[in-house]
Amino acid sequence: MQSAHIKRAHSVLYNPSSELKGKKCKTRLVCTIGPKTNSVEMMGRLLGAGMCVVRMNTAHGDFDFHQSIIDNLTQACDEHHTLCALLLDIKGPEIRTCKLQANPARDGKHEWPLTKGQQFTFVTDKTFLGDSNKAALTWKKLPQIAKPNETRILVADGLIGFKVVETNGIDTVTCVVENNAVLGENKNVNIPGEIVDLPAVTEKDIEFVAFGVKNGIDFIAGSFIRKAQDIRDIRALPGVKENDIKIIAKIENQEGIDNFDEILAEADGIMVARGDLGVEIPLPEVTSQQKMMINKCNLVGKPVITATQMLESMITNPRPTRAEVADVWNAVYDGSDCVMLSGETAAGSFPQEAVHIMTEICCEAETKIDYRQLFLKLRQEVKVPLLNVPESVASSAVKTAWDLQANLIVALSETGNTARLVSKYRPHCPIVCVTCNEGVAKRLLVTRGVFPYLVDHFTGVIEQTAASAILRAFRDGFLKEGDFIVITSGAIEGVVGGTSMMRVAHIVNGVPNFIIR
Repeated sequence: MQSAHIKRAHSVLYNPSSELKGKKCKTRLVCTIGPKTNSVEMMGRLLGAGMCVVRMNTAHGDFDFHQSIIDNLTQACDEHHTLCALLLDIKGPEIRTCKLQANPARDGKHEWPLTKGQQFTFVTDKTFLGDSNKAALTWKKLPQIAKPNETRILVADGLIGFKVVETNGIDTVTCVVENNAVLGENKNVNIPGEIVDLPAVTEKDIEFVAFGVKNGIDFIAGSFIRKAQDIRDIRALPGVKENDIKIIAKIENQEGIDNFDEILAEADGIMVARGDLGVEIPLPEVTSQQKMMINKCNLVGKPVITATQMLESMITNPRPTRAEVADVWNAVYDGSDCVMLSGETAAGSFPQEAVHIMTEICCEAETKIDYRQLFLKLRQEVKVPLLNVPESVASSAVKTAWDLQANLIVALSETGNTARLVSKYRPHCPIVCVTCNEGVAKRLLVTRGVFPYLVDHFTGVIEQTAASAILRAFRDGFLKEGDFIVITSGAIEGVVGGTSMMRVAHIVNGVPNFIIR
């Protein structure tokens, strides 16, 4: 099955500058769309503020709701003549609380208050309607693995703690509540230190992936990825590999950290999903593990998304806290390709403001990076015998750009790999990747510093295609008179001189003058 990518009649250069005062921010923004932002008008505003990837969270909403997200985004992109990728976030092997009775004392809401020290029972009968004394969970093996006075059960991102005191080993676990809280239904459940032997892909996930394939999604984010086989299981679903849908592994527990190297080798990218991760492992370790994952992704040139609670206070407030600003700044400075907003844009009161301020923080952090030292560090980490020709040319293009203080690198690529290799070495200037494949263009929107330029077709020689891209970049504010440009290309079918190569051009009287041919 071929994915339903939109066919555009004219060339599109990704350039979300309507609110950025000409800044070319390299870090990419992923935004979760929910009821507050699921409209053509609001998505247009988010696109202008810097959003370039829409996250559809399948833990919430049915097929009709997610179809409306896709339809609204398609119209917004058409109206704004821009590109935006679609990321389908599947639930994976998660445990949740089941349905609760309506509580008359709370206006009929399906939530019940809990008191610290009280006894509470979990059962595995999913049909049981819970209350303030008992509720059902979705994992049947809990009574078999629970250890009295040792196992902890954490609910709702760890906001409610339960200590196991007894289990019948069949269908019931008795606990003591650790803190005052309100229990809701369908809340996520974590059991730190325990290996949950649920399949990486659920039946509902399979249905959503089929829906996503039909609608031309670009990425699948797999939740609670624990080993490389989980990635292979997702990639084996119908239409995923055939449509080159990229798999992002969400690292959310200790098992995922323990197997991180094998997961990274198999996945197309990583999401540092700090919500569940911060419940599954000790909180003081989250930052160090985040830095480890970012660094390893950078060294192999795979995109990494830092996510969860980045501007959490902006769900209700028009400005972030200073700590949140520092969190985003450090994530960018450490090397994140993307940063993500969840509730801030899905259900918050200030979604456009959250995207705008996050973009400004990213731009500011990027100005403080020593790109020359970063290039040298990355280059030294690569073992020379393992460096292939395309990567050697890509790293040379970045070095040349630095030596000439070029203002732009133009990468010509059918697959996007040339641009990804250039981005791996973190040039100080933007990368415009020319491609005639819309899927490739959108999948490059998670790669730091890459601005896809979607064209109808490549012209007959390298210089003509490059010149067209340079002129468009000049018109859109990427370049000015006198600037240098480095051009690199992968092998392009039907284009003369398409083997891995590098050229240099100079803007003279508003047109590119090729210096090295």
